[in-house]
Amino acid sequence: RGGINIISVIIYYIHFISVLSLFLYVPDVALIYPQDPVLRIGSNLTASCWVHPELGVHSSSLFWTLNGQQLSSSLYRVLSPTNLSVTLAPLNASRQKSGDNLVCHNHKGHILAGSCLYVGMPPQKPVNLTCWSRNTKDLTCSWAPGGPGETNISTQYKLKYKLRWYGTEKECGDYSHAKPYSCSITQDLHLFTPYEIWVEASNQLGGATSDVITLDILDVVTTDPPSGVSVSRVGQLEDQLSVRWEAPPALKDFLFQAKYQIRYRLEDNQDWKVMDDVGNQTSCRLAGLRPGTVYFVQVRCNPVGIYGSRKAGIWSEWSHPTAASTPHSERLMSGSCDSKSSSDSNSTLRRELKQFFGWVRKHAYGCSSMSMKLYDQWRVLMQKTHKTRNQVGKHH
Repeated sequence: RGGINIISVIIYYIHFISVLSLFLYVPDVALIYPQDPVLRIGSNLTASCWVHPELGVHSSSLFWTLNGQQLSSSLYRVLSPTNLSVTLAPLNASRQKSGDNLVCHNHKGHILAGSCLYVGMPPQKPVNLTCWSRNTKDLTCSWAPGGPGETNISTQYKLKYKLRWYGTEKECGDYSHAKPYSCSITQDLHLFTPYEIWVEASNQLGGATSDVITLDILDVVTTDPPSGVSVSRVGQLEDQLSVRWEAPPALKDFLFQAKYQIRYRLEDNQDWKVMDDVGNQTSCRLAGLRPGTVYFVQVRCNPVGIYGSRKAGIWSEWSHPTAASTPHSERLMSGSCDSKSSSDSNSTLRRELKQFFGWVRKHAYGCSSMSMKLYDQWRVLMQKTHKTRNQVGKHH
C-alpha cells in the first residue's frame, strides 16, 4: 500500500510539472499573427489569436482590444476552436510612435497575447536643408521633413557629410534635442574646403534622401549679436536718437568687414522699421522720430568676407531691445498762439524744416559718414528761434 501511495505521488507531480511547464516553458501558450506588423495608413489587417489546446479555452470565448478599447464582435471570425481572427479596415494612423496595442483576452479579461501595430507612411524627401557656422567653431544644419511631415511612426533622420574632393562619408553626431531636425558638426572642421551635405530619412516603411548641398564654412559664418548696444538722446533734438554698439567679440581676431542693420519701433507698436544701409560703422543717428516717445532699438551683424570669402555671411540674431525716449517738443509744451504773425512764422518754419529734412534724408538718412555737426547746430538754432517767437507772441 505504501508503494502504491508513492507511485500516486510521483504521477501527481509529473502531471503538475507538465501543466506548469505549459505556462513557464512553452512559449506558445497563445500568440498573435502577424506579430508587430508595419502597415500603411488606409490598408487592411486581419490578425489571428491562437491559443494552446492544453489551455482548454475555446476561441469563441476570446475577445480583442485595441489601445484598451474592446473591438466589436462583428469584426471577429472563429477560424477553429483554438483560433480567433479580427479584421481592421481601413487602418488609421498610429496614435503613438511606439505603436498601437492589439491584445487578445480570455473570457475573464486576462491578457493572452499582444501585438503592436505600426501604421503610418514612408518618409518623403527632406527639404529646406540649410547650414551655418557660428564663429567658424562649428557647422550646424537644419532641415524639414518632406510632404506633410508626419509619418505617424518612428522615423530616423541622419545628417551625412563628406569633403567634396576627398574624405569618407560621415554622420553628424550632435543632434539637437531642443530643435528637432538639426545637428551640429563640432569636430575636425575644415576651412577653405567645400563640404557635401545631405539628409537621409528612414522608417520601417521606406526611406528618402534630400538633395545634396555644397558649401564652404567661410561662406556661411554667422556670429553673436553686437554687444554693448546703447541708445541716447542727441542733446535736445526732439526727433533724433543716437545708437552705439560694439563689434561681436568672437570675431575680433578675424579678417572681415562687418555689415550692420538696425531696427526700431515705437513702444506701443509691434511693427519694426529696418535700416539696411548702416554699413561697417558702430554708431548711427536715427532721425525723423516722434518727439516725447519711447523707442525700442535692436542691432544685428553680418560678417562679410571672412578670410577673403566672396560671399556675405549670415545675419546674427538681433541684440536684446534697448529703450530710450526722444525729448518732448518745446512747440507742444509752449502752447498755441492765435496771432496771424505767429501762424505765418509757424508755416514758414514748417516749410523750412520740410525742405531741410528732405535734403537730410536724401544725403544722410541711413547713418552715412557725413558729419552731422552743422545740421545739429542749425536745428538747435531753429528751435531757439521758434521758442523766442512764441515768447514774443505771448507778450503781445
